[in-house]
Amino acid sequence: MNLGHVTVGDLMSASVITVLPTDSMEHAESEMRLGDVRHLPVVDKDQRLVGIISSRDLALAKGRGKARVGQYMSTRLRTVGPTMLAHEAAGLMLQHKIGALPVVDDEGDLVGLLTDTDFLRFAHQVLGGYSHVVQLSELP
Repeated sequence: MNLGHVTVGDLMSASVITVLPTDSMEHAESEMRLGDVRHLPVVDKDQRLVGIISSRDLALAKGRGKARVGQYMSTRLRTVGPTMLAHEAAGLMLQHKIGALPVVDDEGDLVGLLTDTDFLRFAHQVLGGYSHVVQLSELP
């Protein structure tokens, strides 16, 4: 494998949990917990990307009543395409200090999410790690 040619599409998660701006923050938290993720793309009723919500945003909303995703989501999005080289996407994440990049196709439709965890998983495999990461619950 030529590491210089690894693309965003090679690393991203294609099955992405999304929420609506009108969803409650409690719903977003539940979805994050169930999906074991820290970022959720926010889409409108037509499934167009309008924002992203993170576990950090959830922490800010704690104790603030019936907060909605739209009140806390980030709308100044950096997006990438699936054919972008992975090292370029990593550079964007480092430069802007963000942990996730929504992946959109040429029409602007959400096709995946690239996270810092995707990069760590890839590094683990390339550096000779096992393809299956052992969970603490699996240890004797």
